[in-house]
Amino acid sequence: MLSALDPLGLPLVTQVVAGNAADDPLYLPAIKQVSQSLPGHGVLYVGDCKMAALSTRAYVQAQGDYYLCPLANTQLPDSELDAYLQPVWNGDRPLLAVHRVTAEGEDKVIAQGYEQSVVLSSEVEGQALTWSERRLIVRSVKLAEAAQAALHARLGKAQAALAQLNTHKQGKKGYRDADSLQQAAQAILKEQRVQGLLRLAIEERVTQRALRAYGTRPAAVQVERTCELRSEVDTAAVSAARRRLGWRVYASNHPQQTLELSQAVLAYREEYLVERGFGRLKGKPLSLSPMYVHSDQRATGLIHLLSLCLRVLIRLPWRCRQRLAEQHESVPGLYAGNPKRTTSRPTAEALLQAFQLIHLSVVTLGQHVHRHLTPLSQLQQRLLGLLDISPAIYDRLGADSPKPP
Repeated sequence: MLSALDPLGLPLVTQVVAGNAADDPLYLPAIKQVSQSLPGHGVLYVGDCKMAALSTRAYVQAQGDYYLCPLANTQLPDSELDAYLQPVWNGDRPLLAVHRVTAEGEDKVIAQGYEQSVVLSSEVEGQALTWSERRLIVRSVKLAEAAQAALHARLGKAQAALAQLNTHKQGKKGYRDADSLQQAAQAILKEQRVQGLLRLAIEERVTQRALRAYGTRPAAVQVERTCELRSEVDTAAVSAARRRLGWRVYASNHPQQTLELSQAVLAYREEYLVERGFGRLKGKPLSLSPMYVHSDQRATGLIHLLSLCLRVLIRLPWRCRQRLAEQHESVPGLYAGNPKRTTSRPTAEALLQAFQLIHLSVVTLGQHVHRHLTPLSQLQQRLLGLLDISPAIYDRLGADSPKPP
């Protein structure tokens, strides 16, 4: 579990916790440890919906800090969310657009929303606490588009599976009564999460077939019952479901004067920096996973050691990018196969890759030890300058020295 400092994503606290326990109780110990590392209060804690437990929000409020997190269904039932959205659907509540400038300089609307306040009460360490909480009702444009595409895909899969129920062939179970066919259809709707979005109709047919006499069997009439299922999309229900997609409610006790709705949305979206840290820990840069140690003590030590390496990987490009921004410049030569391509936001991996062909040769002749270092290229010297590292430190590694007695 990482507690990272924005906007760097720099880990402040690393905790090794059991993977078979709930996440909700883990936030308070992490917040307490972070507060011990910082000089004062007034810190904004940004977390996911598991940080939204009322006890956690109350503790942050009592400590004089701030929180920002989305509310899960346990804290905000669907009925309460519908109450927040009804004024929007009625056209009585205007929405504020949230803008973000892309890397290409394009101004895009990424979300819309509004806010209102509620009064909460809780108990922290035996003391009653009451405070005002802001509720930010926000609709993400991309989230809504992705959710709508997923909804239509599930509807298509459900209709295809329902049509297969009418197929009669050898080795496939047939449905002779409406109840069993209805149960099979409802199971498909539940699996695809489209209950109430498709209208079902079952038509029961009775056919007669004459059986001729054969041997001792007399001629007879055989009665067969078959059921056929038809489905169609409930347009009104789908429209009602679509308008609820993409909405989330965020909770925060931060004053509006210093954290507007648009700033809160952008601050929450910076959470990807923490996820990038986990990706580096488990991926190729640090290769924590798979883990080949069996002792809990060694596993904990390895995680803490690699978290220090993660700090280096985060601080390294930050300093380089800062200097490039101050100089209004970019650096070329970091991309293999495209030496003329420049960047003002190099990654730590690219910076380290630029130094991979350095070699130190050590030769002992009599009483002397001779060292030879690969000379630094112009690119490598430029990168050291951006990092405020003197090349003299590197040159000392190649200085000849007498053989110790």
